Amino acid sequence: MKTIVRLIVIASLALVFCAPLSGQEKKDPTRWTPEDIINTESVGSVAFSPDNSMVVWTKRKGVKKKDKFVSDIYLTRLDIKTDDGFKTIPLTNGEDNDYSPLFSKDGEYIYFLSSRDKSKKLWKLSIYGGEAQEVKEFENGISGISWKDENTLLFSSNDGKTLYEKEAEDKKDDVIVVEDSLHWTPSHLYAYSLKEKTINRITDNQKPLAGFEVSKDGKWLVYGVQRSRSYASDAQKEPYQYLKNLESGETRRILADFDFPAYGFSFTSDHKGFYFSSEYGNNPKYNGPGINKLFYFDIESMESKEVDLKWDLGHAGGYQVVGNDVIVPLANKATIRLAYYKKKGSDWFKKTIDLGNKNDHVRLSQVSDDGTKVVYNYSTASRLPTYHIADLKEHKFSNEENLVKLNKKLEKKPITKSEVIVWKGYNNEEVTGILYYPENYKEGQRYPLMLSIHGGPSGVDLDLWSERWSTYPNLLAQRGMFVLKPNYHGSSNHGLAFVESIRENYYEPELEDIIKGIEVLHKDGKIDKAQMGTMGWSNGAIITTMLTLRYPDMFKVAAPGAGDVNWTSDYGTCVFGVSFDEHYFGGAPWDDMNGKSYNENYILKSPLFEIEKIKTPTIIFHGSEDRAVPRDQGWEYYRGLQQVGKAPVRFLWFPGQPHGLGKITHQLRKMEEEITWIETYLLNKPSTNNEAFKKDSPLANLLALQEVKTTKGLYGELRNGKLMPETVALKTDSISIGRFEVTNAQFKTFENSFEFTIGHDNYPAVVSKSQALNYIKWLSQQTGESYRLPNTKEAQALHKTARKTAKNENVFNAWAGYDIVKSDAAKLMEKVTPNSRTLLKPVGSSKAVAVNDAQLYDIGGNVAEYFESGVYGYSAYDYFDSNDEAMIDSKFVGFRVVKE
Repeated sequence: MKTIVRLIVIASLALVFCAPLSGQEKKDPTRWTPEDIINTESVGSVAFSPDNSMVVWTKRKGVKKKDKFVSDIYLTRLDIKTDDGFKTIPLTNGEDNDYSPLFSKDGEYIYFLSSRDKSKKLWKLSIYGGEAQEVKEFENGISGISWKDENTLLFSSNDGKTLYEKEAEDKKDDVIVVEDSLHWTPSHLYAYSLKEKTINRITDNQKPLAGFEVSKDGKWLVYGVQRSRSYASDAQKEPYQYLKNLESGETRRILADFDFPAYGFSFTSDHKGFYFSSEYGNNPKYNGPGINKLFYFDIESMESKEVDLKWDLGHAGGYQVVGNDVIVPLANKATIRLAYYKKKGSDWFKKTIDLGNKNDHVRLSQVSDDGTKVVYNYSTASRLPTYHIADLKEHKFSNEENLVKLNKKLEKKPITKSEVIVWKGYNNEEVTGILYYPENYKEGQRYPLMLSIHGGPSGVDLDLWSERWSTYPNLLAQRGMFVLKPNYHGSSNHGLAFVESIRENYYEPELEDIIKGIEVLHKDGKIDKAQMGTMGWSNGAIITTMLTLRYPDMFKVAAPGAGDVNWTSDYGTCVFGVSFDEHYFGGAPWDDMNGKSYNENYILKSPLFEIEKIKTPTIIFHGSEDRAVPRDQGWEYYRGLQQVGKAPVRFLWFPGQPHGLGKITHQLRKMEEEITWIETYLLNKPSTNNEAFKKDSPLANLLALQEVKTTKGLYGELRNGKLMPETVALKTDSISIGRFEVTNAQFKTFENSFEFTIGHDNYPAVVSKSQALNYIKWLSQQTGESYRLPNTKEAQALHKTARKTAKNENVFNAWAGYDIVKSDAAKLMEKVTPNSRTLLKPVGSSKAVAVNDAQLYDIGGNVAEYFESGVYGYSAYDYFDSNDEAMIDSKFVGFRVVKE
């Protein structure tokens, strides 16, 4: 496959949907763009130094050259403050993905993993700076690093290729034996000694590891081992869990009596036990969605006990051990509530964590090893995340400070209002959702509605910041619509009965919830039911499709991504098809049910068999390597709609992409196409894009010039019967500046004796400084407005712009025909007649450049320009030296007016 993006677009329309965003919106820094959404900054992989004086963390960024996202490592010094807060230093800043940072036990180094050199090396960085140092290369790879003691790192890897694998590779035999249990390469846990430079295998499992955790004293290891290659599909034979004494070598199987898999192991500070989670529900056979429960395993007794959270909805994951206690994020429907559980003997006592206005909107990142510091982020659905550090004493947070400030550019953008709404849905039960308001909302006015439906189905939308390539309420809100994210029945975080309510009842509660939510918004006078659309990814796409089938006249637009339409084929091709379909459809496709020799749910619940009912314009997205929702579901969906022919349909196929889109280009293309589809069919604003038109082409420049003010072919505007320069505002309520330099024709209006070559009316006027000042005085008198030359500060900014654009404008370099150097320029100038103006061109001959909100021409060439105390820019007779930033003494100088 070529490395360039090859996005196959299948469409039944002649319309082009390739560049949906207007030029004005792209340039306006106050408007949200798809680039803003996918490049939103966040803090990840937080770790404290041993003395709590530093925090290491990662931040993701996009690398256009590689068309992917990577993370860099940052160090924040809590012992050094600047005017902007704690001193933060980027430790890596390349095109590689650097991740899993850990402080050395003495706090002098940060160890980490990286994608550089095929991800086979361990690296370290000094906290004092310098290049990353290679520690060790691991022939078979390295992942999951964790400290055992001050000199020993644990990691997972494997023993290398077997003879069977080597011979197949030599034969170039790339045939895959599906779920080949005879050749299942095990991964093991290893220990690497930094002091001795040696590697020792810690586990002897015959099948792959399923995670591990080591106690802080390095004595105890808990790890899992996979048992079945088909476990992902059918949920049978969940991994075994083992506890190993790393001092004696004794290993024992633990947690054998649990119906659901155990996960999330975290040892206490006294090393006597560990916390872990396991789901609870009524369908353990297929690991059906349930609620999360928290447990504690006591090493001495080898027994586990449930931690009574005194909370019926279970926990939301991401708990943090504090000494022997634990902070638990509790599931709270559309929010998350933190609680502290104090361990006393074999019991726990709940304490309330009160964070004031931050309550229910905080996610924990990390607690220091000694339990005295905590890093967390705070956000709402309409508030960008902020990252904080505080002192911690049991359930009390104090001395809160900003850890680091991110997304400064996004702070300038308007963020739409949002709120958690509650209504009665299926069975008259409470349903929650996040409602985003349209930009400049006016009460009493009705607006379009876009549903943005989460996946899962046991996902959940929380009152936290959530803008990404698959859901972007602010981009839609600024187009004047409400956005509703409904937590339909089957969503998590709402209790056991709620998440299990759609078992063997798929689609019915969910659709009723959503339709009743729409009715509530309609009765409240908020939405226009004649202007509604629906979008979603994964299960959000599945629900979107069924909504358009059950309610064919309700929605003007649908945008489903990676969704199923044919459950009969999903069972065998989905990576978790057996467990998912058995849970939601009550059995396998071949099970005899309701007097039939098959399970009719697989047909009754498949939109494909009723696809002729769909009339909604639909844009479909799917990745070519998707196994979560098998890729061919997208093809079946498209082919059905295309053959029925009742609705416009467009299908975007993303090569090499799994269930989620990872490439920068793919994320942007998905969003841009989707927004255009929504604008076309929901807002009735079809795209005027022409795919044969290049935005920076000579034709584009010519068409742009047709929009500027002219009088009988002369640039400028008539005022009091006189031709005068057009000015454009740099910003709202700011100064205005000439779109072009003053032309010959404009200057002659002032000085009738001024002469120039016939036909050069629209060329820039080359004049003296005194002539320019006299013109400006005359112009102010004629118009009653205040005009002047640029001041020094403005000229410096314009000169900086000129340097950026000069290589593409009319400077002497452009006339050489080759990449000229300064010494050659002096020799070449001998070929030019002194004082000749033959190299000058009409104003506007080069492409306009953006200076704030204004589009200005010829900033970087043609003639240099006067300002109050000198000359900036370059003329066609000046050599542009990219290595010299100084303003030059040009002989061909014109001027551009500034209007106050």
